[in-house]
Amino acid sequence: MTSTEIKAMVLQAIHRIAPEADPDQLDPDVPFRDQIDFDSVDFVTLMEQLQAALDRRIPEIDYPQLTTLNGCLAYLG
Repeated sequence: MTSTEIKAMVLQAIHRIAPEADPDQLDPDVPFRDQIDFDSVDFVTLMEQLQAALDRRIPEIDYPQLTTLNGCLAYLG
């Protein structure tokens, strides 16, 4: 997957979890929870959706690396 495809996948997953979030307004370096109504359950749901979409396990110890859009791109790319 290209970084563009990964970004689109992450943003689509976020939109499914938090439909009020505007993907175009997300700062890629600011944690999701600081920008949108995103609690810990939402974050775990995001991790589950990304794992399913990529058919890849993300260890819980790595979750902190995925709290921002750029973090997701770096980790999943």
